[in-house]
Order: sequence, then structure tokens, then C-alpha cells
Amino acid sequence: MDQTTHVALLPAPGMGHLIPLVEFAKQLVHRHHISSTLILPTTGPPPKSQISVLESLPKNINHVFLPPINLPKNLTNAEPQFFVTMSLSLIPSLRDTLKSLTSTNRLVALVVDPFGVFGLDAFDVAKEIGVPLYLFYTSNAMTLLFCFHLPRLDKMVTCEYRDLSEPVKLPGCVPVHGRDFANPVQDRSHIAYKRLLENSTRFTSYKGIIINSFLGLEEGAIEALQVEEPGKPPVYPIGPLIQTGSSDGSESSDRPECLKWLDDQPSGSVLFVSFGSGGTLSYDQSNELALGLEMSGQKFVWVGLNVALRPKMNESGIVGREEIARVVNDLMQGEEGKKAREKMKGLKEAAGKALSEGGSSTKALSELAFKWKT
Repeated sequence: MDQTTHVALLPAPGMGHLIPLVEFAKQLVHRHHISSTLILPTTGPPPKSQISVLESLPKNINHVFLPPINLPKNLTNAEPQFFVTMSLSLIPSLRDTLKSLTSTNRLVALVVDPFGVFGLDAFDVAKEIGVPLYLFYTSNAMTLLFCFHLPRLDKMVTCEYRDLSEPVKLPGCVPVHGRDFANPVQDRSHIAYKRLLENSTRFTSYKGIIINSFLGLEEGAIEALQVEEPGKPPVYPIGPLIQTGSSDGSESSDRPECLKWLDDQPSGSVLFVSFGSGGTLSYDQSNELALGLEMSGQKFVWVGLNVALRPKMNESGIVGREEIARVVNDLMQGEEGKKAREKMKGLKEAAGKALSEGGSSTKALSELAFKWKT
């Protein structure tokens, strides 16, 4: 058996979940000589973007594709039933993969993404195999704190959260109105809410929680999460996990045309538009967005509208092109946009400080690595 400290990483579907875990794995290898294996659920052939990332990884980061399963054609990964169906189908192959890893490696942890396929089922498998389970939280510290408080909130409140007359106050965070809660929380009778609530009740059962954030970004929420309480797992804020160069540490000479074009533009002059790998808009909203961007006259790369300034919907629930053009111009040329960019500069400096030698995120990662290696 290889005595090198080894961890298994179980990401959720989507590049936005895979890449942070890949960067986490690279930090473990390069800084602490901890090897890892990515366990990837599939419903068919992996996309080229995923293959490209995986093939460029260092040799101490392996990956395993679980056998693909057939899902109903009308089932999408935006539906809670998608995750339930995948979880039930893939649990046997996950169990076999972990057993294989424990027989050939010193497996010290299974790190799971809570938005992933397996959810609560990962607890049972990890317990059966005898592998400590850790949570890798790809969202922000405030939503993690909300998840810790959700079981208590669920017992205290009888109405829908959007009908609350007063905002919900979380320690270290600004008050939030119930109508501003995320969509899965808006309908308490829906399976998505019940799944989130069930997951949240188990957060205290993890051996530790790793979060892609840092003190300089969410000081109040992170400090509240790190308050020691009986049964509460330690929280490791190790972010921001950012992609620097190619996955194997070298710079690629074959850069996309859009990046070459960006190099020729003045600093701060281009708007980045992205909805992530799973984000979608209706046809009408996509059309209004495109026309609004064109109407603004600003340069942009469509890869999501920036949330620093929030556009207003009309009566039909569509953000119109005029409103989009107004918000884009305010962001790129107005006073509010200048304030947002100044704030981003400050956060960039804070992120660099957190990732530096002796920085808060570097210390948190070292603490976690030491725990796994001893």
C-alpha cells in the first residue's frame, strides 16, 4: 500500500464545481505533498472542457469516472429528482471505488460538494468504509452560515419565508429579507427545500468544512462560523481558489482569440458576461440582454449580468433592454461603477494577502493538511 497521504474528492456536476476542487487538489499536492483522486459521476461521455482540465493535471492527481447511467430524457440537472435518481444509481459504484482506493492508498478523507449528486448518501458510504467525511463548500460563507441556522429557522417559522415581515438576522451578516432567499428556500413544500433542510441538519456531522472564501471578503460570517460550539466541525476558509496558468503549472502559448483581443483593450473597459456552466435564460430574456448590451455601446465578452448593480424586472418578469443598458453604463462609467471597481481592487489585495505565506487562507490549508498527515 502507498503510504502517501491521499484524499478522495467528489465534485458536483458542472465546471464551476469541478475547477475549485481541482485547484484545491493542486494546492494539496504542491504545498503539502498530499495526492488525491477525483471521483466523477457521469450520465454520458464527459464534455471536452472537462477532459481538457483532467488531462492537464499533475500525476499525483488522479481521476475516476463512475459508470454512466441512463436518465429519463425529460429530466435535467436543474431538477432535484435528477440528483435523487443519480444518487440511487451510483451509490454501488461509489462504494466500490472507495473500497479500491482504501486498499491501495492511505485514504484519510472523502471530500464532498454538498450541491453534488450524493448528498446524504455519502455519509452512509463513508461511515461504512471508515473514511472521515469533509464538506467542500463552493458558495459563500454567508450561505453556509444560513444552512447551519436553517433547521432552527424551519422550526421557528410557520409561513413561507418570503412572507416574513422582518428580515432574518444571522451573526456577522447583514439582515436578509425572506423574499431575497435563494429559490430552493422559497417553497417549503418543494422537494428542493426538503433536500436542503435534510442536508443542513447533517452539517454538524462532518469532520470539517472547507470553504472557498477568505477573511478579508467575509470576515463577519467566517468568524461566526469559526466560533467553537459543542459538536460543530472546524471550518477552513482556504480561498480564493483561483486558476493560475494551465493545470500543470505551465503557461499555454495557444491562447484563445478572445484573450488576445482582451490584451489590446484599455484596463477596465470590457464587461464580462457569464452564467456559469449551468445557468440559463429564457429566449426573451436572452434577446433583451443581447439588445441591451448592444444599446449600451460598451465592449463586452459574453461567456450573468454583474450583480454589483441590480436591474429591475418589468411586469412580465423580464429585465428590458433599456434597463440593461442603463445598468451596464452605470457600472462601466457611472459613480456606482467606480465605487464597485475600487472595492474590487481592495478585495483583490486582500485575496493576495490571504494567499501569501503566512496569510489566513495559507494557514487554514496548512492546518487541514497537518490534520490529515498526522
